[in-house]
Amino acid sequence: MNENHPLSAAIIAGKRKDVPDLVQACISAGESAQFIVENHLVPAMAVVGEKFKNNEIFVPEMLIAARAMKEALKILEPMLVEAGVKPEFNAVIGTVEGDLHDIGKNLVAMMWKGANIDVIDLGVNVPPAKFVEAIRENNAKLVGLSALLTTTMPAMRETVKAIREAGLSPKIMIGGAPITIEYASEIGADGYAADAGSAVDAAMALLKA
Repeated sequence: MNENHPLSAAIIAGKRKDVPDLVQACISAGESAQFIVENHLVPAMAVVGEKFKNNEIFVPEMLIAARAMKEALKILEPMLVEAGVKPEFNAVIGTVEGDLHDIGKNLVAMMWKGANIDVIDLGVNVPPAKFVEAIRENNAKLVGLSALLTTTMPAMRETVKAIREAGLSPKIMIGGAPITIEYASEIGADGYAADAGSAVDAAMALLKA
């Protein structure tokens, strides 16, 4: 893995305008879309996640890097589809019912995409039934539930319950400012991430378990 590659470096630095030309340069050099994702994008977002965990960068820088990666994916996703390359895993993510906060959720969704997970983002204020429907429709292996308010934590519990009662068994990960690992085990979730940086490691550990 080479995070010093010009494309990786541009993503880490959040140089969104440079990304399309750098992606084209990789394509012109004969690299496949899959190779570019696995060798330039995934390592870049891993570095961004690591820096965020270590407080070397903060939410604004992380968002800028995520946006730069989005520019690369815009070009590469149609090529991946054409080549029949599918991400190894897929996930459904959303902010639970009653909660309208989405920065944390968006960051986790971008980090998961950067780790080559196909992400279906349901947005905010998502009722349990909508999660159940999306998991079923997409045969999702992973679900991310986000809440920023203590008042919406019960909605998280209801959502986990609804997913399990529907007979579905994706790995359920929860996160958000008031959430703890204790709360995750209390409501029957499979995992917890304190921030978007650790959300990839936690997701991969669950998916590969």
